[in-house]
Amino acid sequence: MRKTTLTLAMLATSALTAPVRADDHLRVVDEPLELTIHMHWPRAQGYGVGGDASKIYPVEEAAREMTGVYLIDKTSGKNITDQAEAMNLLLAQGNLPDIVGGHLIQQPVNQYGPEGAFLPLNDLVKEHAPHIQAFWDSHPGLMEAISAADGNYYYIPYLPDGKFGRAWYIRQDWLDKLGLEQPQNVDELYEVFKAFRDGDPNGNGLKDEIPYFARQWEEVNRLLTLWDARSSGSDTYHDFYVNDDGKVVHPYAQVAYRDALANVAKWYAEGLIDPEIFTRGSSSRDYLLSENLGGSTHDWFASTSGYNAALADKVEGFDFIPFLPPASAKGVRMEEHRRIPIKPDGWAISYMNEHPVETIKYFDFWFTEEGRNLSNFGVEGKTWDMVDGQQTYKPEVLNSDSPVNSQMYLEGAQIYRGYWMDYRYEDQWTSDAAREGIALYEANDLLVDQFLGVAFDKDEQAVYDKYWPSLRTYMLERQQAWILGSGDVQADWDSYVSTLDKMGYEQVIEVMNSAYRRQYN
Repeated sequence: MRKTTLTLAMLATSALTAPVRADDHLRVVDEPLELTIHMHWPRAQGYGVGGDASKIYPVEEAAREMTGVYLIDKTSGKNITDQAEAMNLLLAQGNLPDIVGGHLIQQPVNQYGPEGAFLPLNDLVKEHAPHIQAFWDSHPGLMEAISAADGNYYYIPYLPDGKFGRAWYIRQDWLDKLGLEQPQNVDELYEVFKAFRDGDPNGNGLKDEIPYFARQWEEVNRLLTLWDARSSGSDTYHDFYVNDDGKVVHPYAQVAYRDALANVAKWYAEGLIDPEIFTRGSSSRDYLLSENLGGSTHDWFASTSGYNAALADKVEGFDFIPFLPPASAKGVRMEEHRRIPIKPDGWAISYMNEHPVETIKYFDFWFTEEGRNLSNFGVEGKTWDMVDGQQTYKPEVLNSDSPVNSQMYLEGAQIYRGYWMDYRYEDQWTSDAAREGIALYEANDLLVDQFLGVAFDKDEQAVYDKYWPSLRTYMLERQQAWILGSGDVQADWDSYVSTLDKMGYEQVIEVMNSAYRRQYN
């Protein structure tokens, strides 16, 4: 990869910044300015509707009118769905576009930013982006969390809003039919799941009920918390976490995990967990609920609560509601999942950008009231209107057969640029049942602190890259095998831990903690 540093010649471009016109307070330049962009994320590989650069997002058209800045697609890896692979291809080419954005960019920009591939944003933001700086000032600790090992930060992240994401859901109509109360602890949950399995709550005379299911197979690991283990330290599956001693560890190397996984394997063997949980995939929630087969899951408030209305005419008495996390074996109620305040997604300014000041001002536009509305709700008058001071989606958006978020992606809203999410976007299509569930969770102080990640220096990154990918693969392979009944986690534990050590687990933990101490003091 070509490496360079920011030159005085590039800095001199700041002198070209156009004055802002009094009647166009959002404009960045007087004359239109084209900036190229790499935008690669799960929904689209390219900056345009469905990744097609010829189909300009309505949000982009509105932003052009407001700011005078035109983003021109220059995405690498358009035929590649893996974001990391696309980023590696882009970096290997060396001829970077002005803006590099999309999914999971934090690690590469923090690695290659200090080497000169991306511009540090600290001073640019302080001097030219007052709205972004105001966000950092009002959210202490977040700027440090995205900073690289040299103390600079190199990208503006996607910043989620709100606290609660997923919750435990259960078929209240099945409980009522079987004369059962909502389970309050892990032992009661076990009895309820057995009753779902054996009591024919769907009334078809078959033993076909699935007590626990999940769209993402990783949610089977959420059961680990019922025996006081952890499955992740953040909203990213299989992540590290900070233990009670203030040390970064991995959940799958802890003794509590051994004991908890033994119980998960037992539940699976007894038919309390979907036998196809590793293979059924993302359609499992739709299928198992619509066929009146699924009893409980752990999933998002907004989308999961919508099934009561969707299935009202198909499944008589259908009532799928959030309930409090059952107390663990040690009596702890906790909700491990929460919305993380910063994402590793967003956008950065490459070293080849000849207009860094204009670009950071453009980034700042998305943190203004008008820009934030545009990035969250789409174009005013097209997808939403201001009603009594509230951004309100039009009826045709809320009542469409297509989910609101899917509609917004096609508008160019809610895509992985650097922006601050507004929870009111999601609240409008959240059912009353979900809101009641959120209030229930809010009232019970269930959330735990999240691990916001670390930024490695060059030597730490080398150690992490050498050992962690194979370690993670081995951990997940053994985990799935144990759950499926191939081996016994209790009997195999010493051998498993020995293998982790041989594969470099302690070296990974050492660099994780050295980076953690440096980053969070």
